[in-house]
Amino acid sequence: MSQSVTPPTPIDARLFRDTLGHYASGITIVSGLEGDEPIGFTCQSFYSVSIDPPLVSFSVMKTSTTYPRIAADGKFAVNVLAHDQDRISNQFARKGTDKWAGIDWQPAASGNPIIADTLMWVDCEIWAEHEAGDHLIVIGKVVEMSPAEWHQREPLLFFKGGYRHLRELDQLAG
Repeated sequence: MSQSVTPPTPIDARLFRDTLGHYASGITIVSGLEGDEPIGFTCQSFYSVSIDPPLVSFSVMKTSTTYPRIAADGKFAVNVLAHDQDRISNQFARKGTDKWAGIDWQPAASGNPIIADTLMWVDCEIWAEHEAGDHLIVIGKVVEMSPAEWHQREPLLFFKGGYRHLRELDQLAG
């Protein structure tokens, strides 16, 4: 008995993005230095890769103008934003502006910018890069991270096209 197979329909880009928007993610600022000037961009595709060695990863569009400037130094920091830092996320997502205007930060041991009052941070050396469609997958080896006492805040989340908070998601579920 044979079964006919219907060829798959092409994936609509907007529908794909909307579908994946049902996966809640944290919001980060990937930061680095160009000379002695801080640079960075908003990124929501960030995750842990390995414990031994300690590796993390983020994805960035190949058309990014900021990431190549960070990569040239061979290192980066990932600042995971706290629930009240949506303004920072928006500021770093804009092109052609001074992303660091009014941003309080301190350097990690490497010099990479660590944004004040974030949920947590990791400072990394670039371990590998992989091409994946219109993005690069960047893997970093963690060389320094926020101390445990830093981890007292709630995360800023992105869900269904907007910023959310944990309490808000509890209310949506209840």
